[in-house]
Amino acid sequence: MAEDPSTPPVADTAPDAAVLTTYDNQHLTTYLRLLDAEASNADWEEAAQIVLNLDPKADKSKARRVWESHLARAHWLTNNGYRHLLGVSTGSEHRARSDG
Repeated sequence: MAEDPSTPPVADTAPDAAVLTTYDNQHLTTYLRLLDAEASNADWEEAAQIVLNLDPKADKSKARRVWESHLARAHWLTNNGYRHLLGVSTGSEHRARSDG
């Protein structure tokens, strides 16, 4: 399967850190494309093939794990991680700075 040279390679597992990582920053477009695919009810195998450059027919279980991991991270980004992109602090972060 030919990879898009403008897209960085996808790891077997997306990060699960509570902050944005370098990997996340490199894969923001990947996350957005996965969310778009989900919103349009695309089949997970199609999304894995098109967005993640994986071949579900070659290793379905691995492709599913990689897709699930990256989609979960995409959801984390939309629910929490965007704050890191925007430099928005949460109340708990503000309290921690105020207490110290």
